[in-house]
Amino acid sequence: MRYTVHPSPLGDLLLAGPRPGVLASVTVPGQRGGASVQPDWVRDDAALSEVAEQFDAYFAGDLKEFALTLEPVGTPFRQRVWAALDEIPFGATTTYGALAARLDLPRSAARAVGGAVGANPLTVIRPCHRVLGANGSLTGYAGGLDRKRLLLTHEGVALA
Repeated sequence: MRYTVHPSPLGDLLLAGPRPGVLASVTVPGQRGGASVQPDWVRDDAALSEVAEQFDAYFAGDLKEFALTLEPVGTPFRQRVWAALDEIPFGATTTYGALAARLDLPRSAARAVGGAVGANPLTVIRPCHRVLGANGSLTGYAGGLDRKRLLLTHEGVALA
């Protein structure tokens, strides 16, 4: 695995991927369940420079949708939920129940969907921060609710 550490308003991002130009994970400091540098990982800033550039453009307000090659590791169910996150537009939000419905799952699957969203290894890139509780409350962000609020505010979402 190749990795780099890139500064951002969320703190130093740990970016990792199996090959140059391919991203498998994005982790913020203290992220619940986040990746950490392993002994066999190789620091390679150049291999992930496009990722870093797109993060800079996103936080500068110049990019609303990431265009990267992604290879997150997860079960087929999680992959399906993560792909659905990509369909939530910049500046919009949805709920766990609505996300379940979008996947043709019963509303009772909202908890399972929430578990998959919480296990998203590509925070910000796959916008799990755009998923809210049923009543519109800020819930369940592995990077912390302050970061979720920061991301939503950056995207122009009015929070109650």
